[in-house]
Amino acid sequence: MNQDTEQVRELIVKDFELESVREGLSEEELFDLLANQVAYMIEHQIEMLLSLMYRLDIDEAKVNFALSPFSPDPANMAIAKLVLERQKQRVFTKAYYKQPPLDDLDGLEL
Repeated sequence: MNQDTEQVRELIVKDFELESVREGLSEEELFDLLANQVAYMIEHQIEMLLSLMYRLDIDEAKVNFALSPFSPDPANMAIAKLVLERQKQRVFTKAYYKQPPLDDLDGLEL
């Protein structure tokens, strides 16, 4: 498993409060766990799920389409795909735009 996949796993485990998820999951295993959690949230915590989609900055139109009957995939799988895609983008962006440490801030500690 590469480091990017592990970072995506960590973000998803944290955001979706998945417990006892082992390190080294394949992307397919992670997707299955996420899709199951999303299915639960659709049934029991839809407001929390929608709030999480907003917080993760997932396009509202894409979420609405994923939840609509016109989506080719079941809602939980479509949303899980959106989450995985967005988290991969976040990991890439953090790595690509990584800032060097600021060493010249001595004396400015709070």
